[in-house]
Amino acid sequence: MKVGILGSGDVGKTLGKGFVSHGHSVKLGSRTPDSEKLKVWRKEAQGESSTGTFSEAASYGDMLVFAPLGSAVDDVIGLAGAKNFAGKIVIDTTNALDFSKGMPPGLFTGLADSLGEQIQRKLPQAKVVKCFNTVPNSRMISPGDKTAEMLICGNDTEAKHKVTQILKEFGWAGAIDIGGITEAKWLEALVPLWVRAAVSLNSWNAMFKVLH
Repeated sequence: MKVGILGSGDVGKTLGKGFVSHGHSVKLGSRTPDSEKLKVWRKEAQGESSTGTFSEAASYGDMLVFAPLGSAVDDVIGLAGAKNFAGKIVIDTTNALDFSKGMPPGLFTGLADSLGEQIQRKLPQAKVVKCFNTVPNSRMISPGDKTAEMLICGNDTEAKHKVTQILKEFGWAGAIDIGGITEAKWLEALVPLWVRAAVSLNSWNAMFKVLH
């Protein structure tokens, strides 16, 4: 499968490597696709990996991973071109973390809205699935616990099923589907709590797990 990754930070690069290592073809989108750091990423990722602009990555992928900073959501959608998202599964990893008052962060969306909902509103023809935003990038591929399940939400049942298959490829036991994209606010609200727990534990490798 061809996967377009929008965002070249740690999350985008980690998931890009993960898709490549499981036999997928990846184009990583960035404002600076020819930068030295992305040359290093291409060398490390090996396989079918390339870099390009946001527009090139969005048009390339049969599935898209949306992984910019939360504050850059509007800019990246504009640079990628809304038409390039139409009809595609869009895995949304973003968080609305607000560090304006320092640590620990709050949410610049508040609790009445979320980036997941905003992205779906801006891209009505896309199939947005909120995923990966509640775990550290060190756990996204091979989480280290064979019974761990990812919390996801989205409006399209088939899209969530496909994302769950991807999670299983990556070493997760599966997904816990908490409902439509309006539930993204609660997944995003977990992240300021996770930051507080990570600080208390002195471990950015910590993650939440649902026991059942």
